[in-house]
Amino acid sequence: MLADIKKDARSRMTKSLESLRHELAKIRTGRAHPSLLEHVHVDYYGSEVPIGQAASVAVEDARTLSVTPWDKSMVQAIEKAILKSDLGLNPTTAGQVIRIPLPPLTEERRIELGKVVHNEGENAKIAIRNIRRDANHHIKGLLRDKDISEDEERKAELDIQQVTDVAVSKVDEIVAEKEKELLEI
Repeated sequence: MLADIKKDARSRMTKSLESLRHELAKIRTGRAHPSLLEHVHVDYYGSEVPIGQAASVAVEDARTLSVTPWDKSMVQAIEKAILKSDLGLNPTTAGQVIRIPLPPLTEERRIELGKVVHNEGENAKIAIRNIRRDANHHIKGLLRDKDISEDEERKAELDIQQVTDVAVSKVDEIVAEKEKELLEI
């Protein structure tokens, strides 16, 4: 029982870390990366789909993305979806290929993005602490039901705390790495 609770907590914390990495990948660092367009949705024959399902997104150079639609008639719809996104990008179309030049980040924008990164890190820490609270609640429930002793409860709570500490330190590492990436020119 305790092993299952610990295993569940560990896997949920790992998922929180992956979610944080996924969210931070969307934050632009001045370099072109296909993940910048992941959350852009295109009207593809009547249904909203992620841009990756309607076109191929590739990095042309350090500051340019190229989008090649699977279907030639989708060029206008994809261009419109990129313009409507909150990324502030201006795509240019050259026949079948849509090129998206990324403007350099200003100092002010870098600081703003640093705050966003920090906020995402705090949200991940909150999620991890909530997972710890849930696990400790389950452990206390086992103690109330007399399924485990008080010593086992204390040891299990210490184990959960150690897993939490490791996850929180990984969040700090991920956030520091992203902030460093944002501030380099």
